[in-house]
Amino acid sequence: MIVFDLHCEHGHRFEGWFGSSGDFEDQLSRGLLACPECGTAKVSKAPMAPAVPVKGNAAPTAVPRVSAPVASDEAAPDAPLANREMPAEVQRAMAKLAEAQAKALKDSTWVGGDFAKQSREMHYGERDEGPIHGQASLKEAKELLDEGVPVAPLPFPAAPPEKLN
Repeated sequence: MIVFDLHCEHGHRFEGWFGSSGDFEDQLSRGLLACPECGTAKVSKAPMAPAVPVKGNAAPTAVPRVSAPVASDEAAPDAPLANREMPAEVQRAMAKLAEAQAKALKDSTWVGGDFAKQSREMHYGERDEGPIHGQASLKEAKELLDEGVPVAPLPFPAAPPEKLN
């Protein structure tokens, strides 16, 4: 997983978790990214300090994040880049959420872009039921929910098996 600091055209700052840099570009080009605060789809990467992973069993150290102007063709918003380390309780909650997702996906089958089709087939009894995960556009997800097909977004993006290390 890779975490990017993102910002929208209105200056809202937030994080996005992606399987790779290519996943970010793919989701951006397909219009799947939106600001959680205002909903705009005009989202781009904000400057950020690199996070270098710790080797072995060494204790991780916090990587300080710095304020920097927004690098884009548009004028930089007045709001400063104010990322801080997450509070310990938030870090623990995120870790537990990631652990729960990993446990849920352990016995789930990756179906990629076929997610909406296979979810529908299970719902209407056209195929055997079983846990699946994959990709669906926002439109597809809304259509599934409107039809009563039980689906839910994953808290963290899941990378296709072929893209895992």
